[in-house]
Amino acid sequence: MPHAITWFDLPVAELNRAVAFYSAVIGQPVRIDDHGGYKVGVFPAAAGEIAGCLVVRPGYKPAGEGSLLYFNVAGRLDAAVTAVTAAGGRITKAKHQIGPWGWRVLATDTEGNAIALHAPA
Repeated sequence: MPHAITWFDLPVAELNRAVAFYSAVIGQPVRIDDHGGYKVGVFPAAAGEIAGCLVVRPGYKPAGEGSLLYFNVAGRLDAAVTAVTAAGGRITKAKHQIGPWGWRVLATDTEGNAIALHAPA
């Protein structure tokens, strides 16, 4: 069965700042690409996997409420938490267990988007 989500756009106000933040937090480089006249920050993904990007576009606004985007930081949750604050983000809920699904930390990125750092059990 194919993934239910094939792509996501995460709205940001300042692309370079957001790329630096997410590269530090996920521990992998987020590359900047030109997509039809505007630049996006593309998250790394294996062939056939879910992918997405950071986007600066008119009408797109970062949101601290609403959708919560989870980032897999398996094996490096504590390092990712440290990277959030070092890169200018904010922890909004400390590390806590989410039943059999593992651990998560809620945070706000440098742009004001609500995110979750997730480490499977």
